[in-house]
Amino acid sequence: MSARMLMSGVWAALIFLVLCECIMLEAQLQVGFYGSSCSMAEFIVKQEVAKAFIKDTGVAAGLVRMHFHDCFVRGCDGSVLIDSTPSNTAEKDSPANNPSLRGFEVIDSAKARLESVCQGVVSCADIVAFAARDGVEITRGFGYAVPAGRRDGRISLASETRNLPSPAFNVDQLTQNFKNMGLTQEEMVTLSGAHTIGRSHCGSFSSRLYNFNSTTSQDPSLDPGYVAQLKQQCPQDSTDTSLVVPMNPASPAITDVGYYTDILANRGLFTSDQTLLTNPATAIQVIQNARNSFLWKSKFALAMVKMGQIGVLTGTAGEIRANCRVINS
Repeated sequence: MSARMLMSGVWAALIFLVLCECIMLEAQLQVGFYGSSCSMAEFIVKQEVAKAFIKDTGVAAGLVRMHFHDCFVRGCDGSVLIDSTPSNTAEKDSPANNPSLRGFEVIDSAKARLESVCQGVVSCADIVAFAARDGVEITRGFGYAVPAGRRDGRISLASETRNLPSPAFNVDQLTQNFKNMGLTQEEMVTLSGAHTIGRSHCGSFSSRLYNFNSTTSQDPSLDPGYVAQLKQQCPQDSTDTSLVVPMNPASPAITDVGYYTDILANRGLFTSDQTLLTNPATAIQVIQNARNSFLWKSKFALAMVKMGQIGVLTGTAGEIRANCRVINS
């Protein structure tokens, strides 16, 4: 047996053990939760993700980000899906989510199909978790079993998106932010790798290109050649708020370790990306991940399962929304 095969077997066993541990820790959530009540649930979601991906490969990154933004505000309760009303501005319309968050139509399509075959059974929060996993898998990341049984929250407040990490955070702020959610520093570095797919609006990093501080116009930690490229894509005087650039230009629709190799080349797009090199422990993890795709993809799958269990509503808490955009009357 080759060393590579042996390592693959070791990691497969480790993944199984940690997944079992995660499932035991959050006993209310179960892999195969809809096995008897709506056996086609995960397949239907996967189909809708695949259909959307054919039209727009970027939707996969949108769905991963949606799950992250859902879980970091009130837990993984589908509150990010709720529409604003005349009397309330919801999470999805906060500056942190609008206009950057996307993929809502995929959740809507999956929910409509599920309601037609299993009315009132599958929660919107679980659909988001399934869709995020499918987004990882369809972009060549590792698939993973999603413990389900989440119920949907009834509150969504734009003001609470302050719990989301800022692209301007430094490594200490990121570490504390993830710690507040029950995630370790290593899991923070691992989950940051989700930035290997998708795009960013220019406004999230333009401060690194122009008027960086009183002594320099651009962030010295950013590769000058990359700065020049970004300035062409994001002109200083542009009023077009829809301008976007790929997070990982070489492979924006592939879940790979390009994110980490970019950081090592001083081409991390956000301050919160490049800052991972400023701490010895996180820098070592960046190097390890860049060198070992199998290792990172395995850790990422595990971290996604753990993140998906933050603050979940189960049992009789919350509700099963009939329409993911509106709380039940």
